[in-house]
Amino acid sequence: MKRIVLFLLTNLAVVVVLSVVMQLLGIDRWLMQSGLNPMGLLVMAAIMGFGGAFISLLMSKSMAKMSVGAQVIDAPASADEQWLVSTVQKLAEKAGIGMPEVAIYEGAPNAFATGAFRDSSLVAVSTGLLQSMTRDEVEAVLGHEIGHVANGDMVTLTLIQGVVNTFVFFLARVVGFFVDSWLSRGEQRQAGTGMGYYLTVMACQLLFGIAASVIVAWFSRYREFRADAASASLLGSPRPMIGALRRLGGIGPDNLPQSLQAFGIAEAASRFAGLFASHPPIPERIAALEGRAPA
Repeated sequence: MKRIVLFLLTNLAVVVVLSVVMQLLGIDRWLMQSGLNPMGLLVMAAIMGFGGAFISLLMSKSMAKMSVGAQVIDAPASADEQWLVSTVQKLAEKAGIGMPEVAIYEGAPNAFATGAFRDSSLVAVSTGLLQSMTRDEVEAVLGHEIGHVANGDMVTLTLIQGVVNTFVFFLARVVGFFVDSWLSRGEQRQAGTGMGYYLTVMACQLLFGIAASVIVAWFSRYREFRADAASASLLGSPRPMIGALRRLGGIGPDNLPQSLQAFGIAEAASRFAGLFASHPPIPERIAALEGRAPA
């Protein structure tokens, strides 16, 4: 099953760490010492939820480089690298963003963009993509990735993830409180501080986090149409992006590491997990570019 992205995996790890810290510092016990305090719990959940999302955002670029072994082009060593850097620079200027770092990594056809800021992002392409596509098609893919940066997709994703995290934190503790209260009925001890509370909270955070990823996956699919449209706008025609998508559909690009899936251009391989897919089917993206279907 294809679930989204290095950002989301990093976010999950950060949320787990923050949850453990809350328990070690006694924050959970303090929140529940006088019974369920919905407003106080919601405020703390928002602090932890958005904190985890923004920490993940700030880590996204360095984690992406490590995940695929991307090598940033500091000084072009070949004509192809010079073309790649200059093309990204041209597209970035058209899009009104700062020059991204440009990187290459070993792998079958794919590409991704990430980073916390519009003027300090990373665009990485695989060797397989450079070898299998024409320069017009590569430029279209680069336009697609620049579109992600210019549209502020990473920041929007972070805000959505922050809201999702908040409700995961909040609802997990509400359920934990009621489960623990039920398990400890008749016992004389503080509410919400038993083992049932902590086990329920951890289990619910996992389950609610998986369910909430459907929302994040929907946004990921939606932003692919916007990035395709951005590529068409930057290049002055949808034809190069359509050609790149058709080639991708024909040559079957491999998946990025699961942690980077939502930042790439590949289509999800499994249709049964459509709700969790980070990318819409390639035929739908082509239809949108050709004006045959709403994006």
